[in-house]
Amino acid sequence: MAVKYVAFDIETAKDIPGAEFNWRPHRPLGISCIASMSSSCDEPRIWYSKGTDGTPLPQMSRSDIVEFVHFIDSWVGDGFRPLTWNGLAFDYDVLAEESDLWDQCKAQASRHVDMMFHVVCEKGFPVSLANAARGMGVQGKLRSVDGRDAPTLWLKGQHHEVINYVAQDVRTTLALAVECDRRRMFKWITSRGKIGTMSLPKGWLSVNQAMRLPLPDTSWMSDPIPRSSYSAWLAQT
Repeated sequence: MAVKYVAFDIETAKDIPGAEFNWRPHRPLGISCIASMSSSCDEPRIWYSKGTDGTPLPQMSRSDIVEFVHFIDSWVGDGFRPLTWNGLAFDYDVLAEESDLWDQCKAQASRHVDMMFHVVCEKGFPVSLANAARGMGVQGKLRSVDGRDAPTLWLKGQHHEVINYVAQDVRTTLALAVECDRRRMFKWITSRGKIGTMSLPKGWLSVNQAMRLPLPDTSWMSDPIPRSSYSAWLAQT
């Protein structure tokens, strides 16, 4: 039986300087918009807060973000699994802060499927969504918008461009999960332009399941990234 997913992706409101996207020193970041899409839907749903004239606000209100967190819980109650690409280290951490629903977001984050975190736990290194999409032959990210520019575009009123960008990201995330589950295999384009492969005999694992995998051999890496760098916030009180 096919796994039922509800994928989502957030866009932050605050512009983060530098190419490394070192966002933590700049929090709280705010959220400009969110895209969600389930296995039973044909198109993404876009979430953002509106002013009295109906135009998008610079960032989502806490009440609207709380509504989104409850929305994901309702899908979980219907048998769907939340799905992200790097949602453990980023999306859920930001959601928890912006909603102030820390316990609820930690519970969702621990049980959801973060495909990139599964790769990190098994291989010892992250893979970009763009290289994953290319490797699996699914439609990838929009090239007309750079994700780092999304906060600036939103503040300039170019909401349509940002909405198209986040909507395509969530389409890609869902399509990638479904295709990998179907083939029981994940493929990506490596930094050397070759094809990397990872078997998925049981499909994608939840965060809790992935953290129980044996530690991979990272002795060949000069600066391996520990799993804890993705999950440490779950233990914070």
